[in-house]
Amino acid sequence: MIRMIIADSHPIFREGLRAVLADSHIAITGEASSGDEAVVRARELRPDVVLMDLRMSSGDGADTVARILDDRPETRVVVLTGSADDRDILGAISAGVAGYLLKETSVLELLSAISTVVEGGTVLAPPVATKLVSRMSVPETQPLTPREAEVLSLVAKGRSNAEIARSLIIGESTVKTHLNRIFGKLDVSDRTAAVTAALRWGLI
Repeated sequence: MIRMIIADSHPIFREGLRAVLADSHIAITGEASSGDEAVVRARELRPDVVLMDLRMSSGDGADTVARILDDRPETRVVVLTGSADDRDILGAISAGVAGYLLKETSVLELLSAISTVVEGGTVLAPPVATKLVSRMSVPETQPLTPREAEVLSLVAKGRSNAEIARSLIIGESTVKTHLNRIFGKLDVSDRTAAVTAALRWGLI
C-alpha cells in the first residue's frame, strides 16, 4: 500500500480525491491546506508520496517542495495543479518534484503516475513536457558520464553542492567541477536549465 498525503487549499478537492482513490492501492494518511502544513504533515506522517498543488498559502510551491525534500528526501513529491506556467514548471522541477500533473488528469493516469514515481520514475503531463520541449533548442550534446548523471540527478532533487558531496563521498570542489562539465556538455549556464535539458533528452 502506498502512503500519500494530499496538500491542496480546497477541501472539496481533497474530499473528491479521497473518494475516487478509496478503493485503490493508495492510502491517504493525511491532508494539508497550506505549504507550511504540508511540510509539517510530511515530517510527521512520513508518506511515500506528497500530492500537492503549487498554489497554496504560506510560501510558493517550489519552496514547499524543497522544504519537504530537505526533511524527507525519500518522499516523492508529485505536483497536481491547474498551472502550466513556465515559471511554475521550471521551479518545481528544479526543486526536485518526481511528477508534474495537471488537474485535468484522469484518475487512471493519476494512479499510474503515483505508481511510477514510487518505483523511482518521473512523470510529466503531456502539455508540461511539450512546454519544456518548446523552450529548448536541441544542442549537439555530449553524453554524460555515469558520475555526471548521478550528480545531476541529485541536483534535480534539490540537493545543494554540500549535500551532493556528502551523498557521493566526494569533495564540494569535485561537485562543482562535475557541474561545470555538465553545463558545457548541455550548453546551459545554470542548474535549472541543466535539469530541464537532461529531463528533456532522457539523460537522468
